Amino acid sequence: MNSKATRVLVSFLAALPLLLLGCSGNSNTTSSSNPPSGGSTGQMSMLVSDDPINDWAEIGVKVLSISLKPQGGGAPVVVYNPNPAAMINLVELDQLADILDSVSVPAGTYTGATVTLSANPGDVALTASTDPDTGFAGTPGEIVPSSQIQILGATGSAGSLTVPLNVNFASPVTVVANQSGGVDFEFDLSNPAFIVAHAPLGGGQTIWAVDFTPALRHHPIFDITRLVLRHLYGSFVSVNSTSGTDTSITITRVFPAEPPTNPETSIPSSRNLTILADAANGTLFYDMDAHTQSTIMNFNGVASGLAGKFLRVAARYQSDGSLVAVRIWVSSSFNTVWLNPEGHVLHVTSSSLVLDNEDGVPVTVNVDSNTQFFFRTPANPSADAKPFCTGTTCLSDLVRGFKVHITVNDPLSVPLDAQTVDIEIARFGGNISSPGQASFVYKRDFVGTADDYTKTMFYIMNTTPNGNDPLTGAAIKGFKWWNFAFPTLLDSIVTSANPIADFVSATGGSANFGGTVGAMPVVGTSYAIWNDGANPAGWAAPWTVLAPTPAPLAKVATQWVTNGTSTGGAFTITVTGGSNPVTVNASAVSGSATLVYQVDRSNGIITISPVDLTSQSGLNTVKTNLTVGTPVKVFGVPQADASIKAYVFFYYTGTMPTS
Repeated sequence: MNSKATRVLVSFLAALPLLLLGCSGNSNTTSSSNPPSGGSTGQMSMLVSDDPINDWAEIGVKVLSISLKPQGGGAPVVVYNPNPAAMINLVELDQLADILDSVSVPAGTYTGATVTLSANPGDVALTASTDPDTGFAGTPGEIVPSSQIQILGATGSAGSLTVPLNVNFASPVTVVANQSGGVDFEFDLSNPAFIVAHAPLGGGQTIWAVDFTPALRHHPIFDITRLVLRHLYGSFVSVNSTSGTDTSITITRVFPAEPPTNPETSIPSSRNLTILADAANGTLFYDMDAHTQSTIMNFNGVASGLAGKFLRVAARYQSDGSLVAVRIWVSSSFNTVWLNPEGHVLHVTSSSLVLDNEDGVPVTVNVDSNTQFFFRTPANPSADAKPFCTGTTCLSDLVRGFKVHITVNDPLSVPLDAQTVDIEIARFGGNISSPGQASFVYKRDFVGTADDYTKTMFYIMNTTPNGNDPLTGAAIKGFKWWNFAFPTLLDSIVTSANPIADFVSATGGSANFGGTVGAMPVVGTSYAIWNDGANPAGWAAPWTVLAPTPAPLAKVATQWVTNGTSTGGAFTITVTGGSNPVTVNASAVSGSATLVYQVDRSNGIITISPVDLTSQSGLNTVKTNLTVGTPVKVFGVPQADASIKAYVFFYYTGTMPTS
């Protein structure tokens, strides 16, 4: 079992003038009984995003189409249908939004959507990280053969297999001309049922079962100006002038080949994007062929040199849906603009960074006194356009797990030397301890102990704006937190008199197996912001999500006892190396029930069957199967009474898994 799955967001902002298939945040949704109008349309931009994982360098998927379901019935409205469908590496997105397409969508009200993925052998690509977490079932740096990847839920004939995924919106979404609204599709890859590894007891081939169905859900988005966009690639088309000033350029969106080639090649799309220069703060413009750098307020001085060039653009959205360039890199070679390391930080030294690139290969980049560090803050354009730190001293502010995109002085030099470092996501996480009213502590341990860190995280100030409540839309200020299983149920100043006190209470428990295993801690993750008033010139946590901690592969010690169809049940487990049995509580409350899966491996085929605890038949099935000695894998949050509140658990039949 892969104990560290990842979370991916495939969200879109159903908005006029744009639609986003992008990262999670907040969005407005309104209800109406009007059907889609055949005459009124809006222009929509499509993006995708995800959350990080230490175990994988690449999780590649192909999105074949997205269609919206009109309220009251009618033909689905296709809003995304690329030809060809480029493979997207979800690992590199990590809460970032990657622009896919731009389409016209009829105004009207929609209640759901269908997202269709390609499911032929090779259409899902898995490349392991060079330094995965302890317990990872694969081999570091391994490109998993397609014969060892099973895509569950595939339909159709050989060569045309697909996985159609249906999602119902939490509330109907109305697209109205000249008004913005939103909806967020969330492929939550941190769901333990998303990628399940089965390594058979006694040896044999590991099979990776990929199941997209339990990972897809709806989550609201409110403010597009807060989206951090992944660097986008394009080929130059034209310069656009307003009153004699070259205010914008048009590019054709291109995508890098996945898996990467050498040299990297571009895959063109049929869609164009318009990119504005930042007339207020200036756009940093890098000519990678001439090795020059300048700040431009418009394209007047550089337009003549753009013909035949490829571009890499760090952009941000304005509230009207237009794209403004924060930084632009240009070259006559696509490989030159692409060949600048992007990935998650593996190691930090006093003078370098090591990244895990898309090939699952570690890349070392040196940092010197001239290297500029940027922290992406699109909601604050002036801060987004300027480096927050310069030189090697900046490295003390980075830890393993940060998502960065580096521009090097010469992509062919050995070693590489960093010109700029874009910190796109500042991720801290690990075991939570010492929670108090001002701060708490993250302790993160890795296989390589040099990467370990213990970090005191300050909560952001109570006056710092922090998005909107996903259910009510109410503005939030100050720290917020939630349980992984319930991302729309935030504990914030909107829902509680003291969310920090609630957080302190929720993170004070542990489940102790004793022996050499010891206590199972409370685990969380935060994406920090820079220079909040609570921690000037440092990181502060705007939010924390409490993640389901994976217990070691266990065996049932006392069999399942049902408390009732309205409450659930409990059982105890023991683990190898432990001396204490631990109680596992499972909920059967509709809407918050524990997820249960039967995993069967027979004749090299894995079947993962969900069991519904909210039904009597589901409770009976669990009671029948959870007998003493049954292997189980539990993911949950330790409680104050030393029990585990299970988010999901698996039990095994057929070929047993190795520990």
